[in-house]
Amino acid sequence: MPPPFTGLIAAPFTPFRHDGSLNTDVIAAYARHLKANGVAGVFVAGTTGEAPALSLEERRRLAEAWMESGRPLGLKVIVQVGHNCQAEAVELARHARSVGADAFAAHAPTFFRPTTSDHLVDFCAPIARAAEELPFYFYHLPGFTGVNLPMPEFLSVGKPRMPNLRGLKFSHVDIVQLQECLALEGGAFDVLFGLDEALLAALALGVRGAVGTTYNLAAPLYHRVIAAFQAGDWTTARREQLRSVGLVRFLQGFGFLAAAKAMMGLLGVDCGPVRAPLRPLTSEELARLRQQLPDLG
Repeated sequence: MPPPFTGLIAAPFTPFRHDGSLNTDVIAAYARHLKANGVAGVFVAGTTGEAPALSLEERRRLAEAWMESGRPLGLKVIVQVGHNCQAEAVELARHARSVGADAFAAHAPTFFRPTTSDHLVDFCAPIARAAEELPFYFYHLPGFTGVNLPMPEFLSVGKPRMPNLRGLKFSHVDIVQLQECLALEGGAFDVLFGLDEALLAALALGVRGAVGTTYNLAAPLYHRVIAAFQAGDWTTARREQLRSVGLVRFLQGFGFLAAAKAMMGLLGVDCGPVRAPLRPLTSEELARLRQQLPDLG
């Protein structure tokens, strides 16, 4: 297996035109924005990317566009292939392999849900085998999927059946379980942390890489958190992490994903509206967001 991913990995928004169609024309400028802000890679078609609202063809086109624009800049590309239909996830995994992705990930099915770690491995194993040359990450986000099984057990049960199981994208508040996963088998698994507003806690437990939405918007803030942590400057690290909490709370006040996507437009990368059933900001809400942004510092 290749070395673990390190640093900040943005979960990019999926750009749409205002007629609702996919707009991959934006991705070249988007990739340059991330590279200029010190982002190490992208986690394509995750929650931030509105994957459940995309067709299979749109997800293929999205992965291809990020490979075309991100790879020449040195961005690592992880493609999220999770789907309620196992066969569709397998097809997306094969496509990720065919375009040369650095890794791929999949979440649990969200309607008919596995109830044990063995059942979850049964669902994931064919997906992992579809691109067995690439590192496979399980995308653990129980707040969205409703599947909250013990991840140390999943990793232990899954590794013999999925030799390319590299680790987790861990988007959960259970930092005790996070620590157990990091320590499992002497640190054999890579755990990418997925809660931007708690990055400092994850760094203290040994996390080396993180995937997040607000890394699109405020990567320099998180670089300051990491630098202060590495220097042992806990006062600065805590102060900057609290600024992240403020940013996340601010966006949540408008509807997190719609507000974050609108804010991306204010930074010069117009990703368009969110797709139904999400609701875009009204013109009044956007004006209020602009007005209140300076208060965040």
